[in-house]
Amino acid sequence: MSDKPEASDVQKRPPNNNILFAVIILIVVACAAAFVLLTPSDEQATRTEVEPTVKEQPMMELKPENDPVVDAPSVNLEKPAELEVPAQSPSEAVPEVEPLPTLNESDAVVVAKMDEYLSDSVMSLMVTDDVIRRGVVYVDNLAKGKIAKKHMPVVQPEEKFSVNEGDILTINPNSYERYTPYVKIFTSMSAAQAVRMYEEYKPLINNAYSEIGYGDDEFNQTLTDAIDLLLDTPEPEGDLPLLRDSVTYQYAFSEWEQLPDAQKQLLRMGPENMKKVKAALRNIKAQLENN
Repeated sequence: MSDKPEASDVQKRPPNNNILFAVIILIVVACAAAFVLLTPSDEQATRTEVEPTVKEQPMMELKPENDPVVDAPSVNLEKPAELEVPAQSPSEAVPEVEPLPTLNESDAVVVAKMDEYLSDSVMSLMVTDDVIRRGVVYVDNLAKGKIAKKHMPVVQPEEKFSVNEGDILTINPNSYERYTPYVKIFTSMSAAQAVRMYEEYKPLINNAYSEIGYGDDEFNQTLTDAIDLLLDTPEPEGDLPLLRDSVTYQYAFSEWEQLPDAQKQLLRMGPENMKKVKAALRNIKAQLENN
């Protein structure tokens, strides 16, 4: 936990609110995807730098279709027989696939594609600059259980965090409602749409992943790791008591407070929102595995 009491004017770790976008944004984005509902802490985004692996990309060749050779039967007539030539149906026009833009010029295209799937109210929550790089770094950190605050793919909710005061401090259920519009980002796009968009922009995603020190085509595993980590978030049966720590709150029980930041913040969405996000993540994971 890292939200501050409302009465305090001082804040040690300012609340920021975001989760995996996955997907979808990409996805992401997807990716959102990513993932768009976790609340980042002030911990700096960390990325493990590895020497990028250069992989030789196989050339893909289309095998031409040969017209079948038909032997015409011999005709024993004084006059050569005229062979009927079947009418050739015009070949169907193959739609041209537009080349992908460069990574630096991809925002307009990616945002336009997201706009096809998401409503205006949902799009208003998205951060639409450097979309692919932002999503890749965010997911990379999620896979490690961390929150990359500087690479949030959505804007922060305006509502403040609140608690129920009493003998035991607990999260006010109204605080969970802050995340409901963000959950709609995950549920507005089907798993098939999210993965289709992810596959479409996968070359750019891999380029962005290579930029931060990884080899080509490794992002698939990182995305799967991030999804698995969020799916492994434990689900409490009741309200979790809190402790007031100066200007912040913490979970009273160490087994909850010691969870990775990504899982700990997912708890703050509340049980109903968390179930919806987990269901969407399971669908996306299944779609990725079947692709």
